Amino acid sequence: MTDDHPTGSAAAGLCVGRVVAVTGAGRGLGRAHALAFAAEGARVVVNDLGVRPDGTPAEDGGGPADAVAAEIRAAGGEAVAHGGDVATPAGAASLVATALDTYGRLDTLVNNAGFVRDRMLVNLTEDEWDTVLRVHLKGHFLPLRHAAAHWRAQAKAGAPPRARVVNTSSGAGLLGSVGQANYSAAKAGVLGLTLVAAAELGRYGVQVNAVAPAARTRMTERTFAETMAAPADGTFDAMAPENVSPLVVWLGSTASEGVTGRVFAAEGGRITVMEGWRPGPTADRRARFTPAEAGDTARSLLAEATAPEPVYGAPR
Repeated sequence: MTDDHPTGSAAAGLCVGRVVAVTGAGRGLGRAHALAFAAEGARVVVNDLGVRPDGTPAEDGGGPADAVAAEIRAAGGEAVAHGGDVATPAGAASLVATALDTYGRLDTLVNNAGFVRDRMLVNLTEDEWDTVLRVHLKGHFLPLRHAAAHWRAQAKAGAPPRARVVNTSSGAGLLGSVGQANYSAAKAGVLGLTLVAAAELGRYGVQVNAVAPAARTRMTERTFAETMAAPADGTFDAMAPENVSPLVVWLGSTASEGVTGRVFAAEGGRITVMEGWRPGPTADRRARFTPAEAGDTARSLLAEATAPEPVYGAPR
């Protein structure tokens, strides 16, 4: 299968001919991504389980997914709602099946679903740890696994796809965030998953990247209320989730050919390529250190090294 417009264009829409599945697309960033993909001509599978910001059931259930799909259709686009739990094998499999059954293909997967249960580390329960890692890590792994199996089968059948995966990490995953040990660990895990998936799936025509967005969502507007508030004077709303979506759409299109295994921070009008862990100052004596020697060496290396960025919420 190939796209109707393989390289995309402003006139035709960057994603005309592509089918895109977006998880957690009922509100916030996911909704903004779904609408932005549709505006560029994509047919969109809008997934949302319809839960509260902490993952507990909401009264409207799957309503948000239906509402966003209806919004896309009302604007002249094509969309279908999917209300399954993508952190379960059945829900992830049905997400891919919905794209294939409805539109006959799947070109791009945007893993975005998640929620928070914030608590300081000494008060964090095992259930709060497990639940947050489940939605963010299994909620990325399972849809990716099912989509990748489909794309690999295409490639082995002689029709390699031009497939794209965009995972969602966070500054909390890059730097850590006070009161969010579970969320920070999960979002750091998303980065590792992204790097491995990019390395393994490239041979099948699949590119995998991650974004670390900063935007106003149900998860951030309470924790960082002052920072995330929309300006009252009508000036540029740097925290609007719609600011992140253009990069996600580009990464999800064929215009991003050759870009894989990368992490981008996106906030307001700023895009940053994150360079991750790289070897810094090193000492090799080619013999075993004593503990005291190791300590002296570590201190001398730290004196040469660049100071790390502070953890979110830590004293500066």
